[in-house]
Amino acid sequence: MKAHTEYLWFNTKKRREYINVTGDVEQILKRSQIKEGFVLVSAMHITAGVYVNDAESGIIRDIDEWLEKHAPAGLDYNHHRTGESNADAHLKNLMIGHQVMLPVTNGALDLGPWQQVYYAEFDGQRKKRVIVKIIGI
Repeated sequence: MKAHTEYLWFNTKKRREYINVTGDVEQILKRSQIKEGFVLVSAMHITAGVYVNDAESGIIRDIDEWLEKHAPAGLDYNHHRTGESNADAHLKNLMIGHQVMLPVTNGALDLGPWQQVYYAEFDGQRKKRVIVKIIGI
């Protein structure tokens, strides 16, 4: 059993962005030389998330609209009374999740035909990171 860890860094141009990181994760997996195991991809910030879904622009817009509908920016959240202004980003993180676990088979991500890995930024325009940890043989 061995482990391999790398980090992806982001500094988005917008407050909310959805970035396909599948290729980055595949490259890290290749460098790890692990053939069988699991990849953990985890946002290391409470205002960002990681998820698996289709790389289709319509569903990405639908996800963004769904999150905004259920945790809209600009409301008078309790969190804002502490001097912060990003409560909606915290709530969006809770809805989308902060990490995914992916299977590795024969040295490749073992994803379904349309599955892609996304980094979801909800309070961007500052430096943030994602950990990619691979464990296996």
